[in-house]
Amino acid sequence: MSELSIKVTIAGRIYPIMAKAEEEEIVRSAAKSVDDNIKHLQENYAVKDKQDLLAMTALQMAKKLHEQDTKHSESVDTDELDAIEKLIDSML
Repeated sequence: MSELSIKVTIAGRIYPIMAKAEEEEIVRSAAKSVDDNIKHLQENYAVKDKQDLLAMTALQMAKKLHEQDTKHSESVDTDELDAIEKLIDSML
């Protein structure tokens, strides 16, 4: 598993990042998502400070991640309950 030095651009700045070869596209895609969100905020809101744009982007992405984690947790719980219900039904 070799690591690559890649460069991504976020909010007009270039960042060198070390990433495993198999994760390069994921890192590039994630950086593009962050940069695209910052551009969207710049175009649609009266926020000019890059730090505010980065903070708002981080909050939006953290919210999405939290929602996905919650949905995944709920689906795992539902799957476990279904399995328990089937087990009980088979015992009756």
